[in-house]
Amino acid sequence: MIGDVVAMVNGWIQNFGLLSESWRVGIVVFALVFGTATVAYIASHIIGALERKFSDTKNLWDDAILHAARKPVVAFVWLQGVYWAAEVAHRYSDAEIFTANDAVLRMGFVFVLVWAVLRLIKEGEGILVSPLKMQKPMDYTTVNAVSKLSRAVVIITAVLTVMQSLGYSMSGVLAFGGVGGIAVGFAAKDLLANFFGGFIIHLDRPFKVGDWVRSPDRNIEGTVEHIGWRLTTVRTFDKRPLYVPNAVFTTIAVENPSRMTNRRIYETIGIRYADVSQMATIVDDIRAMLEQHEDIDSEQTLIVNFLEFNASSLDIMVYTFTKTVQWVRFHEVKQDVLLKISDIIEGYGAEVAFPTRTLHLPEGVRLTGADRDRGRDAEASSEEAPAKTGQRQITGEVEESGDAE
Repeated sequence: MIGDVVAMVNGWIQNFGLLSESWRVGIVVFALVFGTATVAYIASHIIGALERKFSDTKNLWDDAILHAARKPVVAFVWLQGVYWAAEVAHRYSDAEIFTANDAVLRMGFVFVLVWAVLRLIKEGEGILVSPLKMQKPMDYTTVNAVSKLSRAVVIITAVLTVMQSLGYSMSGVLAFGGVGGIAVGFAAKDLLANFFGGFIIHLDRPFKVGDWVRSPDRNIEGTVEHIGWRLTTVRTFDKRPLYVPNAVFTTIAVENPSRMTNRRIYETIGIRYADVSQMATIVDDIRAMLEQHEDIDSEQTLIVNFLEFNASSLDIMVYTFTKTVQWVRFHEVKQDVLLKISDIIEGYGAEVAFPTRTLHLPEGVRLTGADRDRGRDAEASSEEAPAKTGQRQITGEVEESGDAE
């Protein structure tokens, strides 16, 4: 078809004798370029109208195909028009540049096709991960990995096709690629390690974009922002970006708190030795309160027990799990639980213990007036703010006869 059009145009140029040959060639080339622009404009508007029409349908893939094809179709029209104009000019010009018309057309066609496929892959990626377009959107990390792999396959195939069209032997290219791959592998082993590390992350999926991760082996903690083929970007909690080579994740342990099912409350609460008679009822009430608390998951392990006789307190272990995994909400629930435990303890006339120490003086040791005053001041200050100061309480009682108790 192209040859018939070019032959017809050449016949018009040779038979039309009103203008010189150069003018006739120029007019034909201009007409072809102008016609190409007109056709490209019309094609763009037709596809745009189809996009608006199909946007009202429930099928999302027709929108993706039309949007992906719009610009490549316009580019294809321009490619054909410029090729025809160059063919006409080549018939009446000895310029070397026009000898590459066929090769440029083949490479241009491959470029347009690859461009359309890459745009379609991008549109498909956007549809599959969008909660507005899909009832059950797919995991972004998985879709992104498949999209990257598909683009790489398309580009490599296009490069090999272009080289084949230019006359290069594929067997020689592949043989050279094998030898070159060995050399590159030794020279860029760290780069390849990161590449395969990224592949393993996409395959095993220990975390995905948006997850909170941390490593007990390295100082890594934050939210995953991007998983590339060489680096993974982690946004730390002080809002600094941390770029971690993917190969690191193949050699370290990674914890993913985002996938926890519950958050744990684990506290040790001490009461005074004077309140030992109330211990059993306090423990039972705390356990009942936790079992009835609407934000505590009673199906998980729940332990409330008298734990041990500590130095200055009788310790109660509280071990339970909240239903929420959100950090802020968890602390609100924990605060409510601790305040209710405090109310239970106070309801029995008991008190939460604070560190105290009793000093027994040996016989024959007397306290002077100044010592007793300092002892009373220390005791008063300890009673006023025991939890805040952690003051040791000193008790020294001496009989007037000199015998110390």
